[in-house]
Amino acid sequence: MKIDILTLFPNMFHGPFDESIVKRARDKGLVDITVHNLRDWAGDKHKTVDDRPYGGGVGMILKVEVLDKAVSQLEMKDSDTKVILLDAGGKKFTQKDAKRLSKSEHLILIAGHYEGVDYRVHKKIADEVMSIGDYVLTGGELPAMVITDSIVRLIPKVLEKSEATVFESFSPTSNIQHPTSILEYPQYTRPEVYKGWKVPKILLSGNHKEIEKWRKEQSIERTKKARPDLPGR
Repeated sequence: MKIDILTLFPNMFHGPFDESIVKRARDKGLVDITVHNLRDWAGDKHKTVDDRPYGGGVGMILKVEVLDKAVSQLEMKDSDTKVILLDAGGKKFTQKDAKRLSKSEHLILIAGHYEGVDYRVHKKIADEVMSIGDYVLTGGELPAMVITDSIVRLIPKVLEKSEATVFESFSPTSNIQHPTSILEYPQYTRPEVYKGWKVPKILLSGNHKEIEKWRKEQSIERTKKARPDLPGR
């Protein structure tokens, strides 16, 4: 997979993609991530990428022609390229989206900034407009990092144990542990007792059928308390 990220602040990406799972995926050649400075496509000597909004208002708007030039140059021939604009007003990004996008050949992520992006980008250039939550950030850089991380870990062979991406929160499966889109069951490890806090006895029983039943019940209960908005809880 190839991922291109368009941003006004490329230095923000130093670090997040150079550590842990994403770094290993890059080192293995499973994903190629390139961060581009949007100003490289500005047409004047001042590298202007924004302008005042028509009709008045606060803040500056990223220009449609700059983004169009950038996306047009980065699009790969004979490849399924998906252009995603990161915007607070977009559709909320979910695990289902991560799974779907992890099968793509090429992604272009546009990190919006300032007051926003010329709406013609939404309508004519972006295939999808996404948000990572119901809150406003200073720009789309952090969402680009979050979405990239969530997608890369789902690419085949990135994680050593493929089942790690199946039995986890927000991953709908027909498995008894995840009959619907619910949260993952509680996990414990050694020591068995710490400060009087004990690991549930059922997990020490060796009875896998009962452990599986307990995990299903705990997933449902945890979802009811923490995320009653999830479907099928």
